[in-house]
Amino acid sequence: MQVIYRWEAEGADGGLLDVLDETIRLRRMAPARIPRVQRHLRCLEAHLPEVDAALRRALDNWRLERLAVVDRSVLRLAASEMLFDSETPPLVALQEGIRLAGQYGGPQSPRFVNGVLDAVLREARGTQG
Repeated sequence: MQVIYRWEAEGADGGLLDVLDETIRLRRMAPARIPRVQRHLRCLEAHLPEVDAALRRALDNWRLERLAVVDRSVLRLAASEMLFDSETPPLVALQEGIRLAGQYGGPQSPRFVNGVLDAVLREARGTQG
């Protein structure tokens, strides 16, 4: 999530993996975690237009571009996992998104992220609220 945040907040010219490389140079990251982080970033980078489209459909009276960068980063990460990562169960991705929103976002972020991701998941499953 922090790599996605940096990528967006700094207006990075390169891709997410370029920002990851820079992050690894600047901060300590356990070597065992790097392949998993790379997998998640590749997934998001490969499916960013579809992820953003799903989030836009799920946002009620909000524009994706107007969201706080932390909330948008969390939503993009969790939605990409929910929709395109077969190794992560969708409900696990949803819960992890809520946890990240609580850890890094504002006081209303966990509830907001929960509502948006729940709508994304319902649409993906073809179910109604």
